[in-house]
Parts: sequence; C-alpha cells; structure tokens
Amino acid sequence: MNTYNAVLARNTESAPRGVGPYSQTVAFSHYNNLSAQLPIDPKTGKLVAGGVKEQALQCFKNIKAVVESIDHGMEDVVRISLFVKNIADLDAVNEVYKTFFPGYVPVTTAVAVAALPLDALVQVDALISNGVGTIPGAPQAGDLVKVVRNTENAPISPLSSQSVAFSHYNNLSAQLPIDPKTGKLVAGGVKEQAAQCLKNIKAILEAIDVPFDDLVKITVFLKNLADAEAVNAVYKTFFPDSAIARAVGYVPARSVVEVAGLPMNALVQIEAVVSHGDGTPPQLVEDRHGIVIKANNTGNAPKCPFSTQTVAFSHYNHISAQLPLDAKTSEVVGAGVKEQTAQCLNNLKAIVESIDHSLADVVKVNIFLKNIADIAAVDEAYTKFFPDGVPARRTLGVSALPKGALIQIDAVVANVEGTPPNA
Repeated sequence: MNTYNAVLARNTESAPRGVGPYSQTVAFSHYNNLSAQLPIDPKTGKLVAGGVKEQALQCFKNIKAVVESIDHGMEDVVRISLFVKNIADLDAVNEVYKTFFPGYVPVTTAVAVAALPLDALVQVDALISNGVGTIPGAPQAGDLVKVVRNTENAPISPLSSQSVAFSHYNNLSAQLPIDPKTGKLVAGGVKEQAAQCLKNIKAILEAIDVPFDDLVKITVFLKNLADAEAVNAVYKTFFPDSAIARAVGYVPARSVVEVAGLPMNALVQIEAVVSHGDGTPPQLVEDRHGIVIKANNTGNAPKCPFSTQTVAFSHYNHISAQLPLDAKTSEVVGAGVKEQTAQCLNNLKAIVESIDHSLADVVKVNIFLKNIADIAAVDEAYTKFFPDGVPARRTLGVSALPKGALIQIDAVVANVEGTPPNA
C-alpha cells in the first residue's frame, strides 16, 4: 500500500489514559477519531466525585484537552455521541454540553446504554475535523471548510445540526421517528417509527442534493432487539434506492445495537454517515467523478442481506458490526468472551485483508459487550490483534446481542489509496 497518507495516533497527559489498549486520538486524512471519554480526572485516574452533571463536565473537559493537544478547537468537533446510564439524565448532560458549544452545534447521537466502563453515568464520544490532514509536510487547511446545514423537512433541534460536512463526508445527527410538522413521535409501532427515521434521513439528504444511495454506514439503535426483523422489513424498502444501486444490490455497512433507552421514549433511532463527492468546498464536476463508493464482501467473513461488510469512500472504509460467527456456518463460535472476541476480530481481519489492507489501518473500534465486566478478558484477546494499542476505541454495555452473542465489534479503517486508487 501507498504510505503517503499516514495513520497518526496521539496521546496527551492532559487527558486520562484509556482504560484499555487504545489511543486518545487517531488521525487519518481529514478526520481525527477520538476514543470515547469517561469522567476520569487525569490527575487521579479515578472517576470525579458528584453526579451526572459533574461527570459530563469531566468528559467534555477531557475531550477539550485532547482536541487542544492536537492544535484544534471545539469548533472542529463534527459529531458528539452521548451515552448515559439513565435516559432521564440526558437533560442534565445537555445543559453541560451547551456550555461547550455556545454557537455552532455538531451533529449528535444520544442513547442510554445498559452499562459503561467503571460504572460511569455518562461517556462522550467525538469525531473531529482535521484541516491539515495527515500527508507529511503538506498542510491542507487552506480551502477546506465545515459546512453546516438544516432543512425544515426534517426535525430541527437547538442542540444539534442535521448535517455537518467536512472534506468528503457528511455526518448526520441520529434521527428519531419525529414528524417534522408536529415535532412529535409518529403514531404506530416500530415499523412506522423506523420508516419515519429513514424518511427524515432522506429529507436531509435531498436538501443537500445527495442521493440516498450515497449512505455508506448506518447504525440502528433499537429499544428491543426483537424488533430487528420488523425494522429490516422497512429497511429493505429504502435500500437499494436507485436503479443503479438495485442493479448491484448495494446496501450500506451497518451496525444494529440494542439500547436501554432513547429520547422521547422512541423505539428506534438511526444514525447515518454519508459520502460527499463534491467535498468542502465544492470541487469542479470534472475533478470529482473519480471518487466512488466501493462496496465489498468476502466469503471469509459472515455475510448479511441487509449490510455490506465494508464500504469505502475517499480515504475511509466503514466496516459492518461483526458478531463472533463462523463464516461457513453463521453460528456463534466459542462459549467464552475471549474466544468470541477473537472470532469477531478474525472476521474483521478477513474483511480488511480482502480489500488489501491490514489491521494497522484500523483507526477506530467500537465494542458492544453483553457484560461490561468482561472488558479485561476482551483486552486479553484484543491486544493480540492490536499489540500497539493504536486504534481509538469506544466500549458500551448492552443488554442483548443477536444470536445470544457476548460481544459485537465494528470499525473504521483508513483507506490510503482512496477511491479509486490514486497513482
């Protein structure tokens, strides 16, 4: 592989070292991927005293410290993901959040989860733009800008932008099943709610002249994992959307996650990442036709009719969530979490290698655990795949995973050659 673009992992003493083998921030091309921040005081290495407000404040202080250590500011934050133990705490967390973003607000995702590391009440994840890029000796900040957009055809919130574009990606706020005309949840059950979430995403994309099939990664947050089949019935009516996509059977990479609670007591919430061919600022038409979505599946990892294993666009590959399944039998491998972690990572490795990359190109890993107490056992298997602890990481506790699995892992991978490969 071309080594012109470089994966750049960094840490600062001004923020807590991770509770595991991972870096505080990993930059590649025009984005910095931060590890999720817990409310840990970097001086003591322990959770701060107090309740959810104090913990949220510490999480944001830690993010700010990491961001400033790499010569960026909070205005460079593109996405914030809020994970709380109790959905009722979200209002208190948002009060803190607003003080860090008094003007511009990034796109957001907010959910309650079953458990967080160290029994924290809140954890905050962030994605940061990287104007200078990671091409050695070639600053690129001159003409790259952040573009924030909203449309009245989708729900509007004072706490989040609907779409924030930077370089070749649009990042969308997670969409709840809210009717934009009434500001309330739509009537009906999970099917109607899933349809409204996807309608809202489609409305945002249409407002920025982006086709629905430019979606590269979808994350579905479900209040009840048993609703996945009903959601899938709706999902396949939206994907593929165009004749071209139908011809090749294109569907985005995807992760499905059960959560403990959602805002407004919704049953489903959907987050999306979108390719952005014209970049920021817009490129000339003749300069952007070479950037294409490249979707790929390999027989060496489990396949799913509702997702593509990996979808590449520009300088990133987005990997669908991997369960500890045998690619040949589609059955769960291993009775313990160590064995299941290894299987998830073997599947990830097979996918990454099928597109001529390696695990050294992974910039962010998201881990979903049935039992948060299994982190130490997970790390024992994890370090064999990532001995240098380079990827940034997020770990969440969930109450259920498909097929009764103990762990699920998804990832974002650097794509040095871009799409299509550059000379």
